[in-house]
Amino acid sequence: MLEAIASVLSLIVQPCYDLTGNWWIAILLFTLITKVILMPMALWCQKNAIVMVQLMPDLFRIKIKYFGDSETIGEKQNALYKEKHYHPLLSLVPLAVQIIILFGLVDVIHSITDNGAPGTEFLGLIPITDGGISWIMPILAGLSAVLMGFAQNRINPLQREQTRAEKNLTNGLSIALSFFLGIFVAAGMAFYWICSNLSAILVQVLCNIIIKPKKYIDYEDLEASRKEFEALNALDAERKTKWYQRDPLAKREKADYKRFMNIVNKHIVFYSEGSGFFKYFKGAIRYLLANSNTVIHYVTNDPNDQVFELSKTNPRIIPYYIGEKRAITLMMKMDADIVVSTLEDLDNYYIKRSYVRKDVEYVFMFHHMMSTHLTPPREAYDHYDTILCAGPHQAREIKRAEELYGVKPKKLVKCGYDLLDEEIASYAALAGKKNPVPTLLIAPSWQEDNILDTCIDDMLKSMLGHGWKIIVRPHPEYTKRYKARWEALQQRYARVPENELYFERDFSSHESIFTSDILVTDWSSTACEFSFSTLKPSIFIDTPMKVGNPKWQELGIEPSDISLRNLIGISIPMDRAGEIGQVAADMLSDQQSWNARIDKVRSDHIYNIGHGGEAAGEYLLQDILEKQKAHAKGTEEKRGANNG
Repeated sequence: MLEAIASVLSLIVQPCYDLTGNWWIAILLFTLITKVILMPMALWCQKNAIVMVQLMPDLFRIKIKYFGDSETIGEKQNALYKEKHYHPLLSLVPLAVQIIILFGLVDVIHSITDNGAPGTEFLGLIPITDGGISWIMPILAGLSAVLMGFAQNRINPLQREQTRAEKNLTNGLSIALSFFLGIFVAAGMAFYWICSNLSAILVQVLCNIIIKPKKYIDYEDLEASRKEFEALNALDAERKTKWYQRDPLAKREKADYKRFMNIVNKHIVFYSEGSGFFKYFKGAIRYLLANSNTVIHYVTNDPNDQVFELSKTNPRIIPYYIGEKRAITLMMKMDADIVVSTLEDLDNYYIKRSYVRKDVEYVFMFHHMMSTHLTPPREAYDHYDTILCAGPHQAREIKRAEELYGVKPKKLVKCGYDLLDEEIASYAALAGKKNPVPTLLIAPSWQEDNILDTCIDDMLKSMLGHGWKIIVRPHPEYTKRYKARWEALQQRYARVPENELYFERDFSSHESIFTSDILVTDWSSTACEFSFSTLKPSIFIDTPMKVGNPKWQELGIEPSDISLRNLIGISIPMDRAGEIGQVAADMLSDQQSWNARIDKVRSDHIYNIGHGGEAAGEYLLQDILEKQKAHAKGTEEKRGANNG
């Protein structure tokens, strides 16, 4: 068979030599002619490569949706390939053809050199046996592969979209193959390989001209899906150990994952992103423990979550440490009646609804008392079944969004806000503790252009010198992200006595919040917690507004983030921050009036004040009992049908 191939190839090589009188040029012409002959195959591969790149956004989304479930990802990927008629092995066809030509060309080169014709001496040298100057050929072959790889990474529609690791592997194999091929074959063969590598660049350029990738590929969609997948892979990066070290949490996480999956008949699962989220679930969990025998399954991304310590004295709380990445898989395979979470954007990003059970009820519990359509993304709550609303404003906004955007109706429960109840109780416990002088607390958000970055100096100039104590309590995130700014601010006022101006550095206690007489903030939700728990007023500086949903005005409802500013306090434009001293003085002289006013606003704004945790727990318990009854009824009906 190889003789037949060699005979066919000789029909091309010999005329090239007859035309040029030089075997080296003849091999070059032979290479170019074969590339022209094989151009239809190159275009065929170009189309296949473009199809693959077209599929990449869908492939990324499959990997995101079924993250960690390699079996399902493989099935979905194969189904997509079949649907789009993509052939993964097609890219190997050019390599197979090249190898066939290479083997056939061996006999052609030998037939040329065996005759000992003048000018063919070097053509037949093999570096591994003949050495000397012939070693230049494997080096040139390797360099040609480097150049080809460099070009293909930029112009080949499929190769340019590969990961760095895939590119390195592809190019590394090509360079190694070219170098070792050059060592073991005749110089004439190596020269052909060099010409083939370099002409492949020209072929790819022609393919891109004939079939333009940009005409068929949505690069914006591709980049967006790639970024989402890369962000998913970057989860847990902060706890990643070096490649040669064992992750100390891996064994624990694996054991907890297996333990969770092995438990059947899970009635309720709480999913927490960190230890700080337990405070939002605490009231409901306390009610369930006190009024039922329900087992609480508590999944957390935090290995040091306080729930692990609490479970030691509450055996019906079963905690599981599951890192962010593995939690994606766990949630997709969730087998429970009810899942409770404070996570916004369920099913929009990494955390998905279960595809194992379609009847899981997903319950959202708010971690704030503010509006649902200003700072959260527009689709933040679309995929929940039940919303435990803190107040009527949230229920009204969600209903309006369902009508406006055609979202499925959700069960809206008049719940309340247990954390506020806790804060009211904490404030009552401090009722006898009064500061010797009026105290003003500055507690801004950490977003860009907050109070500390825009108008703090004008504010302090207006507030100092009245005999008040000013406390500056930044958001903890601000001190982490903008440490230099925070330290520079403290340095500027280092000469002011601490009994007049105090910069708070310990955020473990809320005492400064509860004992202050006035809160000064920008767009922080702390104002709502402060005023509703103490019935004391807040002063708002109108820094640039925090907006997570640019289409918030479509609802036609003013968010409470805006409306409350002049109900529980006074809103001041940023360019009038220097007048804050006078505003504060007026507030301090009219405290009783503010107390009565804020009490009325609180009653209108929040459900079940003092009983928010109880309301949430009562709903969840009734829901659990109803689902148990439904399961029991379904089992009986199935048993009856089988007996019949």
